[in-house]
Amino acid sequence: MSAPTAPLAAQAGAGTERCANCDSPIAQRYCGACGQRAEPTVHSLGHFLRHSTEDLTHADSRLWRTLSALLWRPGYLTAEYLAGRRARYLPPVRLYLVLSLAFFLWAAATNHTSTVALEAPSEVAQQAAATVAGQDPRRPTDRRCQTDYDGPWQEAMRPLLLAVCRKAATNPSGLSALFLHNLPRAMFLFLPLMAALMMLLYLRPRRYYVQHLLLLVHDHACVFLVLMLGWLCGRLLPRGADWLNLLVFFYLTWYLFRSMRVVYRQGRALTLVKFVVLGFFYLVAGVLMLGLTAAYSALTL
Repeated sequence: MSAPTAPLAAQAGAGTERCANCDSPIAQRYCGACGQRAEPTVHSLGHFLRHSTEDLTHADSRLWRTLSALLWRPGYLTAEYLAGRRARYLPPVRLYLVLSLAFFLWAAATNHTSTVALEAPSEVAQQAAATVAGQDPRRPTDRRCQTDYDGPWQEAMRPLLLAVCRKAATNPSGLSALFLHNLPRAMFLFLPLMAALMMLLYLRPRRYYVQHLLLLVHDHACVFLVLMLGWLCGRLLPRGADWLNLLVFFYLTWYLFRSMRVVYRQGRALTLVKFVVLGFFYLVAGVLMLGLTAAYSALTL
């Protein structure tokens, strides 16, 4: 009894449009199996250009929708993600990686640290002149790198600090490039640590660790985007650079505070207290992270 049904099924599907990518039947605009949009084969340059323009500017492009929400709506992307509305926006990690890569590439391209030539011949001459004059005969680099470190582990820390200072003094441009190369990696360790701290600030009601991490990922992506836009505007309007920097500072401060209120839905006073506590530990941990990254970069230079 099952034999006659096969030709009927084949006849029913004979006129159905099929996906050019996976050959699955298409009932609507997009293929339900692979997600490719049903569209005719490109036949002309005009059709290709119209198609490309639509892909870049059409309202269903997730890139522009995500960047607009990220820039002007603090905490919105995190709240949308946690509510399950994710298909219309770029994934958080991809968004962070793209903007952090663009940010550090921009920082490296606009880094105007001058290249320093080898200083060995000049230092030898200066050392000889100092000896004749009865001055300290040590190399200028050694004189500049004196350390009065009196903290713990002095026997181990003083040679380490001296080595870092020597490499930073002899090759500052190389150190700067290596520091910018290592900093994104350090951020990948820094953000999870800050998310763990936020777990302590938001014990009641209980929240998942990923919720804090998502907020930090989106907030840092916004910081990268705003700083790049601020740099660009500063290049276009050099006379107003100081006011622009002040505006960027206050906007980011408000943005980070507002994002905490939107995601956690707590009052202004309580959020402000947590914002100040988080900002203090963020500053301390950030300075420590930058210092360790700089030391690691100098030692591996």
